[in-house]
Amino acid sequence: MQIMAPESIGMSSERLNNITARLSEYVDEGLAPGFVTLVGRESEVLHFEVCGYRDVEKQLPMERDTLFRIYSMTKPITSIALMQLHERGKFQLVEPVSRYIPAFRETKVLSGMGYLGQQLEAQNPQMTIHHLLTHTAGLSYGFYLDSPIDEMYRKSIFRNESATLEEKITGMAKLPLCFQPGSGWNYSIATDVCGYLVQVLADMPFEDYLKEHIFNPLGMVDTDFFAPADKVERLAELYKHDPLTGALKVYKGAQGIPAQDYCKPAAAPSGGGGLVSTAADYWRFANALLNEDELDDARIIGRKTLEFMTRNHIRAELLPLNIGPSPMPGKGFGLGFDVIMDAAQTRVLNSDGTYGWSGAAATNFWVDPQEQLVGIIMTQIMDNVQLFQQDFRALTYQALVD
Repeated sequence: MQIMAPESIGMSSERLNNITARLSEYVDEGLAPGFVTLVGRESEVLHFEVCGYRDVEKQLPMERDTLFRIYSMTKPITSIALMQLHERGKFQLVEPVSRYIPAFRETKVLSGMGYLGQQLEAQNPQMTIHHLLTHTAGLSYGFYLDSPIDEMYRKSIFRNESATLEEKITGMAKLPLCFQPGSGWNYSIATDVCGYLVQVLADMPFEDYLKEHIFNPLGMVDTDFFAPADKVERLAELYKHDPLTGALKVYKGAQGIPAQDYCKPAAAPSGGGGLVSTAADYWRFANALLNEDELDDARIIGRKTLEFMTRNHIRAELLPLNIGPSPMPGKGFGLGFDVIMDAAQTRVLNSDGTYGWSGAAATNFWVDPQEQLVGIIMTQIMDNVQLFQQDFRALTYQALVD
């Protein structure tokens, strides 16, 4: 990958160097294992640097081609895949999900708790595909402790690593929704349902569809739902902070569920969080979005479709958005992306109209059409309590000189 002189495209080399200098401090203090960072502007890469380790115990350094579990950074890719099928007339956003996944026809909604337990009612309105893409469907993830629905998720087939994608999604349709579709916003398995919709609508395995229509056209040669044997050494170790000492330790899983094995194909490829990728591969995806549909003659989505996907779709009364106890001030949500509505409210250097998303292991990307800017930061920490994502964004924007 060619790296251009930042000064040729309105950025400062000296100022961009602050990114690696600051992130190296996190590594030196034992707060993070290591990082790969990439900054591009006007479709040129201006900064592509590494620091720290992909495996702290073995002292294996981060490399530009290190593989990362990108978790929820899978969601924008899945959302683009589904909207490709929308462009082919396969569905309309206002259609009920049950038209294509009949199991959701009988899904009930939790209306409260009574003497005899859960009180359920029919969907009104019916869950639509637009609800899925915007996380307003009433689905959940099982992460939270404030709802009996989440306890049901934690015991559900969604945690069964041997179940197929069809089995997981149709099985989850048996659980009640947290609220009536459209009446709330809740980060959820909705994008996994979108992945299964891609499989149903395209009449081919979800993972094959992504390869044929996104990965191969964009040259994303290292992106898949697992790291094959000849690449597994490049897969970064996954870490979590010890709650008592704060030291990094290898992450083994949560709530009695072992961490997913990303070294073999998944029985149910997760459209919400299953991909492994590199910074360079994700740059090709993000840069195709920055170009509003096209990269090296590979057109993955129409200009107006992307414009529609990357504007806020959430009603004002549902803002600000929250993931659990964490608010997202200044942000709305489109079809698979968060969207900066008021940069000042985010309290981080930003531009209105910037869109992107993060992954559970503290990976993050954004696309800023106003500044023609892309930022990607990769690491592997399952409980990010540090501010390095904000540091990376601020240090990228402060390097703009033109």
